Parts: sequence; C-alpha cells; structure tokens
Amino acid sequence: MPLAAPPLPERIRTLAATSRAGQLVVDGVRCPVSGAVDGAGRPVLLVRPGEPLHPLRGDAVVSVSLTSMRVLGGVEHPRGIVEVQGWAEAVPEDEVRAAAVAIAEHVADEALFEAIEGYGSPDAPRLLRLDVGQVVYLTGEDSGVLDADEYMDASPDPLAEVAERVLAHVNGAHRAQLASGVGRLLGLPAEPVWLWELDRYGATVRIGEDDPALVRFPWPEPAGTVVGLEESLRAILCTC
Repeated sequence: MPLAAPPLPERIRTLAATSRAGQLVVDGVRCPVSGAVDGAGRPVLLVRPGEPLHPLRGDAVVSVSLTSMRVLGGVEHPRGIVEVQGWAEAVPEDEVRAAAVAIAEHVADEALFEAIEGYGSPDAPRLLRLDVGQVVYLTGEDSGVLDADEYMDASPDPLAEVAERVLAHVNGAHRAQLASGVGRLLGLPAEPVWLWELDRYGATVRIGEDDPALVRFPWPEPAGTVVGLEESLRAILCTC
C-alpha cells in the first residue's frame, strides 16, 4: 500500500528547508534572530554586534525556532514550526559564503556581505550554526520530537523545489479548476480551496476560510520525476 505522506523525518527536513529562523533562546532569554538552514539541515544564523551570541568563541546551548509560511491570496499562514535545539558554534571560514547564501535565499540583508568580508573581525556581524541535538516540531495536527540522527540522516523531498513552483502556479492561475476537481473527488462543493502542500507522495488541499480543513490526496505511487508529479496532480485538476 503506498504511503499517503512522506516519512516524518523527510517531512520535517523539507519543512525546515523552506523555513526562516525567527526566534533564538539562549540562557533562557528569547530574542529575534535572522537565519535559515543549510544543506545539511543545520540552522545558520546571522548575528550582529550587541546581540547575545556575538561574543561567542566556544559553543553555547541554544534553541532556534524555524517557521514556514504559506502565502494564500496575499495572506501568510503558518505551515509549521520546527524548533532545533543544540549547540551554537562559528561557521568555519571556508563555509561562511555557503551559509550566507542559505540565509539570503530567505532573508536579504546587507549584513551578510559584511559577515563574509569581515570574517574574524570583532566588530563585524558573524555567522553561526547549530550542532543539532534534537528537533521539536508542530505541523498541522502532528507534533513530536526527532533525535539528531533521525533528523540529520533524512533528506528533504527531492522534488520540493519544483513542487513549490507548481503549487504557486496552481494557486495563482488554476484555483477554479482546483476547486472543481476537488469538489468532484469529494462529492461536494469545495470553496474556497487552495493547494496547501505538494510532494512526491501526494497533495494536501486547504478548504474553507474561517475554519479550514486540510484534505490529503495520496498518489497511487510516489512521483519519481517532475513529469510524474505533474501527471499525478492532473488527476485532481481534471474536471472530466
């Protein structure tokens, strides 16, 4: 029987890859932070002079909250929150540019250039990353904890990047077709309806406004290619 959704560690890694850091907790104190995750799933943080972690020269026990948002009709809705707990340490000099690029994909900030060009200077912004200890997640009705190995050994959905582009296109140009197809499959009207998640195992649609429901449509078999993903999605969009 095909999986209806990605394995949980893959799902959380994919969610983290599309998230931006919003809050840091160090020594029990909460403060805002700019950052994202690198290719290995580790949070990477832009830390400015005067912020609690800027003087760090060893490591420190911290937690970083990553929030993934979905924009529907110009309004942001939270998809999930991933809290990564671990030890903050300086990004090595030979990896600092890659860390800056990972953050820039989510947050454009001139201080990223300063962190690269001023690496090692006591007055320059710094780039730090987390050595992951455990990951706490809350997404939809699912919540729990992954240990470091479960999280780090998983990989994001290999079709995640193109899936996000397809999802944005459908929500921007084909919502009427989506509503008709979903209504046909459910046997009842479905308005308003948005494509909420799209991955190699299926699609999740968001139906309703004030009290929205999430409905999952698994594919008969996992999509292994972009073409396979698009063909699977047509089964929902087709109104015939």
